[in-house]
Amino acid sequence: MEQTTLTFENYLEELRCKMTQVKLGGGPKRIAAEHEKGKLTARERIDYLIDEDSEFLEIGIFAADGMYQEEGGCPSAGVVTGIGMVSGRMCVIVANDATVKAGAWFPMTAKKNLRAQEIAMENRLPIIYLVDSAGVFLPMQNEIFPDKEHFGRQFRNNAKMSAMGIVQVAAIMGSCVAGGAYLPIMSDEALIVDKTGSIFLAGSYLVRAAIGENVDNETLGGATTHCEISGVTDNKYANDQECLDAIRRIFETLGDQPKAGFDRIGTKQPSLSQEKLLEIFPIDRAKPYDMHQVLEGLIDEGSLEEYKKDYGKTLICGTARIDGWAVGIVANQRKIVKTAKGEMQMGGVIYSDSADKAARFIMNCNQRKIPLVFLQDVSGFMVGSKAEHGGIIKDGAKMVNAMANSVVPKFTLVVGNSYGAGNYAMCGKAYDPRLIFSWPTAQMAVMSGASAAKTLLQIKVASLKKSGKEISPEEENHLLDEIVAKYNEELSPYYAAARLWVDGVIDPRETRKVISAGIAAANHAPITERFNVGVIQT
Repeated sequence: MEQTTLTFENYLEELRCKMTQVKLGGGPKRIAAEHEKGKLTARERIDYLIDEDSEFLEIGIFAADGMYQEEGGCPSAGVVTGIGMVSGRMCVIVANDATVKAGAWFPMTAKKNLRAQEIAMENRLPIIYLVDSAGVFLPMQNEIFPDKEHFGRQFRNNAKMSAMGIVQVAAIMGSCVAGGAYLPIMSDEALIVDKTGSIFLAGSYLVRAAIGENVDNETLGGATTHCEISGVTDNKYANDQECLDAIRRIFETLGDQPKAGFDRIGTKQPSLSQEKLLEIFPIDRAKPYDMHQVLEGLIDEGSLEEYKKDYGKTLICGTARIDGWAVGIVANQRKIVKTAKGEMQMGGVIYSDSADKAARFIMNCNQRKIPLVFLQDVSGFMVGSKAEHGGIIKDGAKMVNAMANSVVPKFTLVVGNSYGAGNYAMCGKAYDPRLIFSWPTAQMAVMSGASAAKTLLQIKVASLKKSGKEISPEEENHLLDEIVAKYNEELSPYYAAARLWVDGVIDPRETRKVISAGIAAANHAPITERFNVGVIQT
């Protein structure tokens, strides 16, 4: 039988299929049920709200992918979040998806909401909440209720954002119950849709059980109650569309804010076409390639000014432009290179000289107020006696220090491997990139699948022998196959996206658009902190 050759199109087809499926939320029947109530779905609300001819940069579309299967799944973690334009103003939008468990909050829902608020806070962007949620998913309340990064943190963020002067507008377009009721009311303005929107600390059933009062939900916390009696909400609207129109009018009146002042000129197309970019990037993660060619498909033509190009060549550092924005690029070189002394260095590995170069370049970008873009295809730092004697840990620490203390915004693209400490040095999620996305070819783990599987097999076999069980070579091979299958699943970019280790998986041809939108968002937040690396290894 003829063996099918895997192409980039196979990766993109999988991405398109997964995206189409997840956008259905709870499925066609649940969507139809929302329409029968006269409501729009979360995605329909966002489409209606954002400016015509503008695009919504979705954050966390694959959150909770493959998780909570015993509960029926939770597509997109039951909430749609991202960055959009409303009345010409860039903002963050958070919309509960009532087609998924009535918009109930799972643990990943909380993590995703907090990520959206983090983006608003870091970039000083206004935020819009389109509320339609049944509250905490009670069977998992112990994983979502009490801790620092759980459900309650969003209300703390409401208060902090208010103090920071970040505009928050909320629309109650469905259920809004219990602790969740504080989110819209802690916003600057709280709108409500008549008959379908309701807000209360306890619904009619709980009120009856707690204090014996018989009252229906509309009387208890409907639009008329809160707009005419309690004064909890500001204004009521006949339907979703009227409410969303009101939000647009609010945003038309927003005053301008100071900008960071990142440099931008007219854009130029890359010298390498987007289709050619897909052709030159190898599907085989072990195959070397020249990262310079990939950069030619991402940056504006002729804009790269490489820094120390003949030194520390396993990292490419340089200033360039992406969609007209000035950026500082730190990218892993994946081909084998030769030093001036004739020594061969493996692609994708960070050596002392490359770490030293990158640290200095990152400092320069902070001095010049240039946003940083990290392109990850990294196996890790060099190991062995020669590297250790040469001070690889010291030089790696210097790079991590400069990157971690950067005050300019950082953006990370995982295009290939992202292993171990290489993930850290190249600005993984733990180092606060403003946005972090991956290509479908990305793999993220503490080490490569082959290395990890062999190590895990040795541990498992040793454990079995310790308990007095000898296994045959056939059993050992079967065990290795099981370990490899599990580890490869965990290497997947969708596994990372499900847990919000990355903000999403994108078609490589979307990379320029994502980075440009990210810098435009970051430009709303002036840099007020002084760059200071503290005690740095020399």
